Amino acid sequence: MSALNTGRACLARLTEVGVGLGMALLAVMATLVVVQVGARNLLDLGLPWADELARFCGIGMVFLSIPALASQRVLVSVTMVPDMLGRRAQMASAVISDLSVLVCAALLLWGFAEFLPRAGKFLTPALQLPNYFYYSLALIGTAVLAVVMAFRLIELLTGRLPEISDPVDIPQ
Repeated sequence: MSALNTGRACLARLTEVGVGLGMALLAVMATLVVVQVGARNLLDLGLPWADELARFCGIGMVFLSIPALASQRVLVSVTMVPDMLGRRAQMASAVISDLSVLVCAALLLWGFAEFLPRAGKFLTPALQLPNYFYYSLALIGTAVLAVVMAFRLIELLTGRLPEISDPVDIPQ
């Protein structure tokens, strides 16, 4: 098994774990919202910790699931124009798209590197969790996204990415 296939298999497993954790976080978040609504309406009681924990779950769900979407090329995209292009133009379009996502992930990681050393030691208001922990899932998800996009770029540039299709015949 080549290093590229091994890397692809490891990333596939890692992104599957991210999706599984994202689904678990979604379930926890939905439960917390129901508990919060019930506590407010039935007990006339606000639960600030539930809001904060639900927000943590939402952040984690999004950032842990995005690498799986990126690895399968199902992020938000409009394919009408690339589908009309030839194979070389499709490749160029895919490289530009993947490089853009990689640059965004790199900028976000740089933002974390600048933000967390200063703000990471402060505690969240309700749960009293350090910001290091609170934003850890976003940091992990962004790092995995950067690795996935770098891997996809390597596959694109070495011609090992099969899903770029042939141009579509357009009726005249």
